[in-house]
Amino acid sequence: MRDGSLPAYVLRRLVAAIPLLLLISLGVFALVNLAPGDPARSLLGSRQASPETLAAIREQYNLDEPFIVQYLIWLRQVVVWDLGRSIQGSELVTSMIWQRLPLTVFLGVYGSLVALGIGIPLGVLAAYKQGSEVDRGVVAIGVIGVSAPAFATGIFLLYVFGVYLGWFPIFGQGEGFVDKVWHLTLPAFALGISVMGLVIKITRASMIEELHKDYVAFARARGLASRRITTSYVLRNALIPVVTAAGLIVVGLLTGAVLVEVTFGLPGLGSLLVSAVTQRDIPVIQGIVLILASFIVLMHIGIDVLYTLIDPRIRFGRVEA
Repeated sequence: MRDGSLPAYVLRRLVAAIPLLLLISLGVFALVNLAPGDPARSLLGSRQASPETLAAIREQYNLDEPFIVQYLIWLRQVVVWDLGRSIQGSELVTSMIWQRLPLTVFLGVYGSLVALGIGIPLGVLAAYKQGSEVDRGVVAIGVIGVSAPAFATGIFLLYVFGVYLGWFPIFGQGEGFVDKVWHLTLPAFALGISVMGLVIKITRASMIEELHKDYVAFARARGLASRRITTSYVLRNALIPVVTAAGLIVVGLLTGAVLVEVTFGLPGLGSLLVSAVTQRDIPVIQGIVLILASFIVLMHIGIDVLYTLIDPRIRFGRVEA
């Protein structure tokens, strides 16, 4: 195995991600020009405007310049964290995103803990009970979770546990960590259940494959405890495909968060994005899409780093010969 270090590997991955981030930013910026009609009118949304207002908008957003010049000016602003102003109220887009980002991050982390904390144990259980009623029941739970849209699951949980049983709040995000966990439990479960089926499926298949390998039989022949074999060897190797698929899980959580936040009336990035699309607030749409896309790219880099830490045969992108 060649020599390598974690900081150098992360740096290489970040440098390699720069062209992709530039391509994403170009696509996001092109939203203004891809919208039907005059870009200046697109930036104004559905509001009526005089010729003088349209001229001021064109001057403000450099719409009289060639497309590539407009993009470079906008990119220079983005680099210094200037995403422009909303067409509804002229509030800074960065301020709007910063106010709502913590809630979305908290909900995403909470949903991930639900998906992984329940999905991985169920996948392990199904693998050990392969072919039994338990196995079929766990697989059925995964199929139902994947098949049900996050907003439908959210409405069901909201009615049963919020309205009918009254165990959880039906609106609001809470104040303080404990109160916030209590308020966001139903949204997090609605979000986590939507991707939990994928976690169950991958964990189950990977565990079954690992349990039939020779090193498991050798460990049992040496008299190692079944729990140690599972936790120290089988589960660690079985988690590699789960970590590899974490990118899909994150994307599922982000897309599901949009509908879940609207369903529960939560003031996060998802509800802000829906509101911006409804009002055709293009600067806000550009800012949110750029932030989410960049987050997904950086998340994939983090997943690759985690992959090298889980698998001892791989170190920082180089495999043993």
